[in-house]
Amino acid sequence: MDETVLRAMQRWPNVPAVFGWLQLDRRGNWLVKTVGGKFERIVNPAMIEFVNRNYVHDDNGRWYFQNGPQRVFVTLDYTPWIYQLDRTAAAFTTHTGLPAQALRGLFLDDFDRLLLETELGIGVVSDRDLPAVLEQLSPPTGTSIEATLLVVADGEEVPVRLFGRDVAIAPIRSQEVAERFHFNPRPTPAPGQPDC
Repeated sequence: MDETVLRAMQRWPNVPAVFGWLQLDRRGNWLVKTVGGKFERIVNPAMIEFVNRNYVHDDNGRWYFQNGPQRVFVTLDYTPWIYQLDRTAAAFTTHTGLPAQALRGLFLDDFDRLLLETELGIGVVSDRDLPAVLEQLSPPTGTSIEATLLVVADGEEVPVRLFGRDVAIAPIRSQEVAERFHFNPRPTPAPGQPDC
């Protein structure tokens, strides 16, 4: 977190949190609610970098952007992280630019979206990178990636290699992801908690 943010939190510790104004889409874009109630993509690079640097979660799995002394809770379209392929390093980074070091799990959901579990947490692979990621998957000998994904879609876990690492692709239902990985995609104020 930025030093200026930490100082603001100490100076003004009781600023009410904001809910329903900031959203993360499935491509890793930040969207802010306008006065008219519609969400618009944030395009200012400095603002995007500021949000990215100060994006964290609380003990209840609610993700937020710490804006000075105020928490701005994020509505998640799907997962708290959007993983993007770093083609030069044969690895993944988050939508905030953090490198993912340890691949712990690989999942295929019921909408054919690929999810990664890393030391940072669960995230969906950006649809823009999905074809390139699938090209890097090595299914069991004699099996095509298409056939492998069909087996996973039918409910079976299948061992594969990704960037030289052994991992299994497991099936998962999209509506079970938040509970299984302990995050709240639609945070709301706790009873009695003020909301700006």
